[in-house]
Amino acid sequence: MDLENIKYNEAGLVPAIVQDYETRQVLMMAWMNEEALKMTLDTKKATFYSRSRQALWVKGETSGNTQTVVKVDYDCDGDTLLLQVIPAGPACHTGNTSCFYRSLAVNPETNLGNMEVLTMLYHLIADRKTNPVEGSYTNYLFEKGVDKICKKIGEEAAETIIAAKNNDPDELIYEASDLIYHLLVLLNNQNVDLESLFHELTKRHK
Repeated sequence: MDLENIKYNEAGLVPAIVQDYETRQVLMMAWMNEEALKMTLDTKKATFYSRSRQALWVKGETSGNTQTVVKVDYDCDGDTLLLQVIPAGPACHTGNTSCFYRSLAVNPETNLGNMEVLTMLYHLIADRKTNPVEGSYTNYLFEKGVDKICKKIGEEAAETIIAAKNNDPDELIYEASDLIYHLLVLLNNQNVDLESLFHELTKRHK
């Protein structure tokens, strides 16, 4: 990277968008000054500038949720950075994978990409685990435990196979969706995060 091409604002800062290198999910936005950028390039650890504290800070320095930088790009005007990172944990202080977990869309379902739908469902299930809702089927599965969840996965897998053998696309889509839902419940129950699954799939693809 030619550092002379980077344009800082009047405060000597440039916005940095952070993206998961493997899933391509946008994780967060923070500010960098020239020193923070140089440190990031030198250490490969995402380092930013805190406007409130007026000091540098390394992402995950206290929480352990560090971000190993794989690549740093800048846009056509040179006034915005894009960091592609391998995160060691959630980017958001709320515990969410990404800081961008809320939507202003009137009908957000129509604006979700395939990966976002899967991630949204996983986190919805995780929220049910943390904040039980009376009458929730998801909470019923968590209460019954791993044996019940695995039994349901076996049943849904069998029904998916039957749908395929019946050569019924609509039935197959419905049963496969049930299978994926129950698999996400199992991952949550066993405390396996979705990013670990994506990492394994990406590793196999490579």
